[in-house]
Amino acid sequence: MAKILIIGAGGVSNVVTKKCARLTNVFTEIVLASRTKSKCDAIAAEIGGNRIKTEQVDADYAENVIALIKKYTPDIVLNIALPYQDLAIMDACLATKTHYLDTANYEPKDVAKFEYSWQWAYKKRFEDAGIMALLGCGFDPGVTGVFTAYAAKHYFDEIHYLDIIDCNAGDHGKAFATNFNPEINIREITQRGRYWENGEWKETDPLSVHKPVSYPEVGPKESYLLFHEELESLVKNFPTLKRARFWMTFGQEYLTHLRVMENIGITGIKPIKFQGHDIVPIEFLKALLPEPGSLGENYTGTTSIGCQIRGVKDGKEVTYFIWNNCKHQDAYNDVQGQGVAYTTGVPAMIGALLMATGKWMKPGVWNVEDFNPDPFLEVLGEYGLPWHEELNKPLEFEK
Repeated sequence: MAKILIIGAGGVSNVVTKKCARLTNVFTEIVLASRTKSKCDAIAAEIGGNRIKTEQVDADYAENVIALIKKYTPDIVLNIALPYQDLAIMDACLATKTHYLDTANYEPKDVAKFEYSWQWAYKKRFEDAGIMALLGCGFDPGVTGVFTAYAAKHYFDEIHYLDIIDCNAGDHGKAFATNFNPEINIREITQRGRYWENGEWKETDPLSVHKPVSYPEVGPKESYLLFHEELESLVKNFPTLKRARFWMTFGQEYLTHLRVMENIGITGIKPIKFQGHDIVPIEFLKALLPEPGSLGENYTGTTSIGCQIRGVKDGKEVTYFIWNNCKHQDAYNDVQGQGVAYTTGVPAMIGALLMATGKWMKPGVWNVEDFNPDPFLEVLGEYGLPWHEELNKPLEFEK
């Protein structure tokens, strides 16, 4: 039904590729490409047979991706690479009139900043080309947007308060490791916090606002207010929101390591001279840390991510909580990955599935909440991420 090109060969791509490979009636041809072809070959070997073709590509440059697209003529490009490469890959899709999907919004490599404005600016060009770009189809962003759209469709006339809560209550046995690309992870959480309230963005010092939040099957965990990209699109798409925030858990050992690394400068993104060579400290740190995709085998515990929503229906206040819990060992047993990569990779596969089958398909540049949430949630549990909901129960957050 659809030929796909997957770019990237990290932990999330491992999940996406293996999940897509099982849908032989939907994804008829799969090409997996990365800067390091040996990583693609390893994933392909685990899948077995001749299901996956592999290629080397440097996706920093649109012309390289264009050449690869022309070689294989995929229907959809799944960008599971780095956010730095989003625009180059989108340019390649425009040049070849190929549909596009990603899991994280663009950020420039030399500035620790991420927002949708760069990608939203492609909307008319994608419309004119008759192709679609689906942005942020992971879990958060991704499923959290689908959860919000589902709540708006089925339970609310107006959504007023939204708190997205993200807990990784897992243990990988390492002194310090990040669950996805260390550069992206550390840049994200060391930025100033930001949330939407009463029609404007408000900022906080990094990790300065926190409170204990009780997560299903986990219990109370200290949770820190961050800026996360889905807040930007959700505020735009649900203008009745009076407040929207994002919270994530971090253990004290993790935060202590992070503070030390910040203090000695190894999380920096500006090049420094070392023995006559320019090196970027955070890139050097990435080389020292465990590969996120390698954490799965001994990872125990669970992730818990959901949306706590308050609003009105027929003039009455309504509260709603919708969430997913994912056990790291379940993820490993399924695809030899860890839970954080799994919760990102499964939704990306579902997004591609809905595009390929025409259930989510219209020219332009869109976020997941722009589409009907029902087809997505109908299969989310089937593919490994069951979800749960509670209506009109007490929430962690007041108005």
